[in-house]
Amino acid sequence: MITIAKASQLPTCDVLAFGPHPDDIEIACGGTLLLLHKLGRTVALVDCTRGEMGSRGTVADREQEALAAGKALQAKARCNLDLPDTGIRNDDNDATNKVVAAIRAVQPKLIFAPHERDVHPDHTAAAQLIERAHFLAGLRNYQPSLGAPHRAGTVLHYPGNQPVEPSIVVDISAIVDEKVEVVRCYRSQLSPLDTGYLVQGLDLLERTIVRQQAVGAMIAVRAGEGFCHDGPIAAGDLSWLLG
Repeated sequence: MITIAKASQLPTCDVLAFGPHPDDIEIACGGTLLLLHKLGRTVALVDCTRGEMGSRGTVADREQEALAAGKALQAKARCNLDLPDTGIRNDDNDATNKVVAAIRAVQPKLIFAPHERDVHPDHTAAAQLIERAHFLAGLRNYQPSLGAPHRAGTVLHYPGNQPVEPSIVVDISAIVDEKVEVVRCYRSQLSPLDTGYLVQGLDLLERTIVRQQAVGAMIAVRAGEGFCHDGPIAAGDLSWLLG
């Protein structure tokens, strides 16, 4: 994996995953990204902020942890949009253009983005920002200097701090231990002495394990990751319905 200074310099990949803060991608869809890599799909990661307002760890810590986690995910590239932590705005044109540049550079078939239903304002704003930018990225006459127009065929939204009924659940049981090791890369966020400030009262790893077990139970498997899709998902090959 390589780190990229600017979104416009990201390489073409099959999959593009956005996270409001470093670690959000890993918690919500790390297992699915590992499975996609095993299928030969390339992945790029984009963090919106550096997590500078987090109660634990420094910006430097989070940067090194994100780099280690990206390598563990076998991502092709990772970049940070350097938006203000706790200050993401869905109507910010500069922020919108950074997301548009990322989408046009990567040309993804599939995008993972946060769900807007969340207690953290950054998650809600990031979800809306990415949705807006994804639409604008497909307009030929919108900021042509940012690259060729592109929209992904599928956008899946992952829940954050609030449960959301998923449209699809991915069985990650086969690689759940690998995902745990990815999450462990964020050492500064593990086992804090004081958990009172945490939304769910659980550290990063505990939250990940509880969530993937609960979601997996929805489809009677050991661990799962749930995603929401706006509208029906097109299906041409029905073989997956037969297991």
